[in-house]
Amino acid sequence: MSDKLNMSDRLDELGCKLAHIFHVAALFVLGGTIIWSSVHAYIEMMAQGAASLKDILLLFIYLELGAMVGIYFRTHLLPVRFLLYVAITALTRALTVDMKTMDSWTVLGVTGAILILTLSALVLQFTSQKYGDKDEAGTDDGINRESEPNPLSGK
Repeated sequence: MSDKLNMSDRLDELGCKLAHIFHVAALFVLGGTIIWSSVHAYIEMMAQGAASLKDILLLFIYLELGAMVGIYFRTHLLPVRFLLYVAITALTRALTVDMKTMDSWTVLGVTGAILILTLSALVLQFTSQKYGDKDEAGTDDGINRESEPNPLSGK
C-alpha cells in the first residue's frame, strides 16, 4: 500500500511540474505573439506615415494583453479586469471604425455592451477593495509568495 501511495504522490508531483512547464511555455508563446503582432502593426503605421485612432486603439489592446500576460506570469492569477478592458477597447475600436456603416440598433447594442462591461469592471474593482480579496493585478494581496512551492524546484 505504501508503494502505491508513494507512486501516486510521484505522479501528482510530475503532473504539477508538467502543468507548470506548460504554463510557462504558453506564456512565452503568448507574450512573443503579442510583441510580434504589435511590432508588425507599428511598422505598418510607420510605413503609412501616420497612425489613425483605430491604429492607436489596436496598440492599446496589445498593451493590455501584454500586461495581462505579465501579471499572470508573476502572480499566477488571471486578471479578469484586464479581459474586460480588452473587450471594452475592442468594442470601442469597432464602434469608432465602423460607426458609419452600422445601423442605429447595432450602435446602441455595442454601446450597451460597453456600458455593461464598464459596470462589470467597476463591480470587480469595488468588491476587490471592499472585501479585501486578492487584487487581480497581484498587488497588496497579503500572500507570502516565498512560501509557495515551486513545482520545478523538486522540493
